[in-house]
Amino acid sequence: MSDSRKDGGEPGWERQVLERLVLEALAEQRRSRRWSVFFRLATLICVVLGLWIVGGFGDAEPLDGGRHTALVSVEGVIAPKGEASAERVVAALQSAFADSGTEGVVLRINSPGGSPVQAGMINDEIVRLRGLHPGVPVYAVVEDICASGGYYVAAAADRIFVDKASIVGSIGVLMDGFGFTGLMDKLGVERRLLTAGDNKGFLDPFSPQQPRQLEHAQTMLKDIHAQFIDTVRKGRGARLKETPEMFSGLMWTGAKSVELGLADGFGTVESVARDVVKAEDIRDYTQKPNFAERFAERFGTDMAQSLMNSLAKTSLR
Repeated sequence: MSDSRKDGGEPGWERQVLERLVLEALAEQRRSRRWSVFFRLATLICVVLGLWIVGGFGDAEPLDGGRHTALVSVEGVIAPKGEASAERVVAALQSAFADSGTEGVVLRINSPGGSPVQAGMINDEIVRLRGLHPGVPVYAVVEDICASGGYYVAAAADRIFVDKASIVGSIGVLMDGFGFTGLMDKLGVERRLLTAGDNKGFLDPFSPQQPRQLEHAQTMLKDIHAQFIDTVRKGRGARLKETPEMFSGLMWTGAKSVELGLADGFGTVESVARDVVKAEDIRDYTQKPNFAERFAERFGTDMAQSLMNSLAKTSLR
């Protein structure tokens, strides 16, 4: 019997061991290459996302030149940090007017209103830009709703177009909240509010209403309402057919709004670009949320939904 058979038990065992070692080495090399590729790809993704976040690739950046109709959308509630914030809408308007190829600007409005301050800032900027660029008209096109702050914005346009079933108006101002004093009395809860200044706890929902504070709040609302009415009158001029209820906060259909002079006619973004501006090419200048903002919003929504689901499961136990 040979020495190899005595030591290994089977002939050629040295070759088998060597083959296994070689195969293991090759497998390890493949694993190393895969991890190397993975880490390189992960690094590339991080770099791209970083550039996206810093560069704000979510914003529309149309190229200069070429006759076109510039589109700026006002969607949803008009509020700071939202998609219809003054910051976003004003930036989009400035870009639209700065483009040498812009023949006209169309504001596509689908908003129930929001902050009078934000709406006022947008209105003021439209008026300013129209003064700087008298040859570039601004048209508002209402889709589903143009109410309150939405109409505050639309009033700055040269003409307002609606659908016959659009909801238009709500020229008024509100301040809402809740009062919990009755519930607190039933529960035996005592409110302990310390202030320096007689009115520092202004309209505190956990304290009884004070007539003097209510009167002051109503005065503020009337002042803002007067500003709103003045803006509408300046924007619409002689076209406005005022009625006792026009500034009461009521809303009307698009068809009725044309009769009242709150709007000028019927149209869509496409029909206004084609038939009024005479430039069918539509370029969207709307400032859209970038990747970071969309991710944060989505992450916040998912977290809130997870919390609600957790609470629901807990309450059913």
